[in-house]
Amino acid sequence: MKHKSALSDADHARLAKLIGHSFSNRNRLERALTHSSARSGGKGNYERLEFLGDRVLGLVVAELLFSLFPAAKEGELSVRLNQLVSAETCAAVADELELHRFIRTGTDIKTLTGKRMSNVRADVMESLIAAIYLDAGLEAARSFILNNWDARARASADARRDAKTELQEWAHSKTGEAPSYVIVERTGPDHDPLFTVRVEVKGYSEETGNGRSRRAAEQSAATKLLEREGIWSAS
Repeated sequence: MKHKSALSDADHARLAKLIGHSFSNRNRLERALTHSSARSGGKGNYERLEFLGDRVLGLVVAELLFSLFPAAKEGELSVRLNQLVSAETCAAVADELELHRFIRTGTDIKTLTGKRMSNVRADVMESLIAAIYLDAGLEAARSFILNNWDARARASADARRDAKTELQEWAHSKTGEAPSYVIVERTGPDHDPLFTVRVEVKGYSEETGNGRSRRAAEQSAATKLLEREGIWSAS
């Protein structure tokens, strides 16, 4: 199988401008951009760097959130952290930096579409963070992360997400299990029903919510639980 060649001097220069860091060790950068399919035996690819980069990203973003939201409780910080270090966010940052133009792979990169391609871009983002960390230390990695995550972290305070999604992420981070919803009561005529729903999270007191549809009642119950536990501020 024919593989893409190593990065050219021009590619290195373009990348340095895009990411704000010029590598003293180019081999480290190339490894960070190399998918396991590009070389036999699994050597020289980004997998080990991805492991390290995930931890460095988590540390810096946790530190950022701790500073930005001094009144936030642990649960709220955990939900924000999970969102900001998710594969979706990492892939979005990679897309903004157009890293897909530089990824080395053993197959045509254009065939890596959809979720699979998104995961590759997210993995490369984490491996790039690790490469910067190893090349120039934590401050260089922190500078890169803050340049690309600070605005996202601040924007996360401007709008609430879907309450059920937020509660599911929080519950999973706390208990490893998803919340459960139970219809307690359905009253009113068929054309104008009123639902009462109970939400339960293992180890926590339940909450109930009302709504003209089952989903609306579930959202209401989830909102109440999030506000009670301090994940959201009461509206």
